[in-house]
Amino acid sequence: MFVGDFAPRLDDKGRLFLPAKFRPLLSEGVVITRGQERCLYVYPQSDFAKMVQSLRDQPASTPELRAYERMLGSSGGHEVPDRQGRITIPHKLREYAGLDRDCVVIGAVTRVEIWDTAAWGAYEAEHEAQYAQGAGVNVPGAL
Repeated sequence: MFVGDFAPRLDDKGRLFLPAKFRPLLSEGVVITRGQERCLYVYPQSDFAKMVQSLRDQPASTPELRAYERMLGSSGGHEVPDRQGRITIPHKLREYAGLDRDCVVIGAVTRVEIWDTAAWGAYEAEHEAQYAQGAGVNVPGAL
């Protein structure tokens, strides 16, 4: 489970330190890909493999599924954190998410997300009231 938010910086080579508390779950390797809302999704390789298997179980005749798989897969990259806990964000993904130097890494429960700092601040401000009220969300198992 991934929770919390952190503010690492990208270095000149596009590397980012993963938060120390996330590293044990990501040490075997990660898949980084486009997320929704112009952020990046970071999955442990084993979790990404499970997601891929569930996609395989769906009919490939569905245009929406094919489009989703194309967008998810075409931008994805495999990374193994180095000894210092850094991963390299591919240039194409940095452009997609508008990442320059200042980033926010958040735990989104089932995955890690990487956001441009300003984009995350805007997203959080827009959705905070809705979250606080629980408006329009039916989450199984939520208290």
